[in-house]
Amino acid sequence: MLLVQFKNEQGARKIGVLEDKTIRIIDGYSTTYALAQDAIRKATSLATLAEKAIGAQTTSFEAVAAAGRLLSPLDHSDDAHTYVTGTGLTHLGSADTRDAMHKKIGGDVESLSDSMKMFRMGVEGGKPAAGEAGVQPEWFYKGDGSIVAASGQDLNMPDFALDGGEEPEVAGLYIIGDDGQPYRVGFAIGNEFSDHVTERQNYLYLAHSKLRVCGLGPALLVGEAPASIEGTSRILDKEGKVRWEKPFFSGEQNMSHTIANLEHHHFKYALFKRPGDVHVHFFGTATLSVADNISVQPGETFEIHSPQFGPALRNKLAVYKTEVAKVKAL
Repeated sequence: MLLVQFKNEQGARKIGVLEDKTIRIIDGYSTTYALAQDAIRKATSLATLAEKAIGAQTTSFEAVAAAGRLLSPLDHSDDAHTYVTGTGLTHLGSADTRDAMHKKIGGDVESLSDSMKMFRMGVEGGKPAAGEAGVQPEWFYKGDGSIVAASGQDLNMPDFALDGGEEPEVAGLYIIGDDGQPYRVGFAIGNEFSDHVTERQNYLYLAHSKLRVCGLGPALLVGEAPASIEGTSRILDKEGKVRWEKPFFSGEQNMSHTIANLEHHHFKYALFKRPGDVHVHFFGTATLSVADNISVQPGETFEIHSPQFGPALRNKLAVYKTEVAKVKAL
C-alpha cells in the first residue's frame, strides 16, 4: 500500500491510497499522522485502518503533482517535534562497487581511514541475530521538520554552501506512541542532500555538511521494505534533459547493516522516544553524482525514482542569501 498526503484545490489537507495514477481519498482523516496515531491506539495495522476508511472520492495524482499540492508523506503539525536524522557507510552498492570496497577494507585494519574502518565494522557486525544489537553505525542529525521538502518543492541551499549534492536513499518514517514505543509507519524514497565538498575538507565537518534540507516522498510504502530495492538517480538540466544518471541499490540485501540494527542504534536513546514525536531516519546510499565530479547548479533538478515506492521524487536546486549571524546580549 502507498499513502499520499496532499492538499485539495481548496487548500484542505487530505490523505489517500495511491493506486496507479489515482488517489483514493481516505475519509475521516486529513493526515498520515492522525491515521497512524489512531492505528496505534486501536492496536491495528495502518493498512487495515486505511483500507476501511477509503471513501468514494478519487483524484488524479498527476493533477495534484502538477499543481504543486503534494505534501511529504508524514509530518507533524509542529516542525520542532520532527527529528530528521540518518546514517552512512551502510550500503554495499553495485557488484562492481562491492568488489572494490571489499578490496579497500581488506588487510591491516590500522592502515584504513576512519571511514573505511567504520565500513568494515558494519560488514563484520552490522547484521546480528534477531533480538541482538550489532555494531553501531555512523549517525548524524539533519534538522527538524522545517527542512523536509515534498516532491515538487525546491531544495533551498544556503549561499555559503560549497556544494549541493543528492543522496538517493530510503528513509524510515516513525511515530512515538503514548507509551514511548517507536512505531514504524512505513518507508519512503528520499534525497538526503548534503554538502560533500565541505565534508571532504575535513571529516569533522560532517555535522556541518548534513545541516541541509532534504526531499521526501511522494508516497509512503506501508509494511516491510523489500529486501532488494533498485532505482535510478538523475540530474536534469534547466531544459529538463538528463545530464547524469546512475542506478542505486538499497534494501538489506545491498546493505552491511540490518534495518533493525540501524533502528536500534537510533531509538536506544531516551531522547528519541518522546511520545508524539515524528522521526525521519535516512538509511544511507552508495551512489552520488559528486563521485563522478558532477556539480549540480541552481535551477537543475534532482530526480530519484524506485518503482517499488511509486512516482519519482523531484526537487529543483535553489540558493538563498544569508548574512553573518549576530547575537544580541540581554
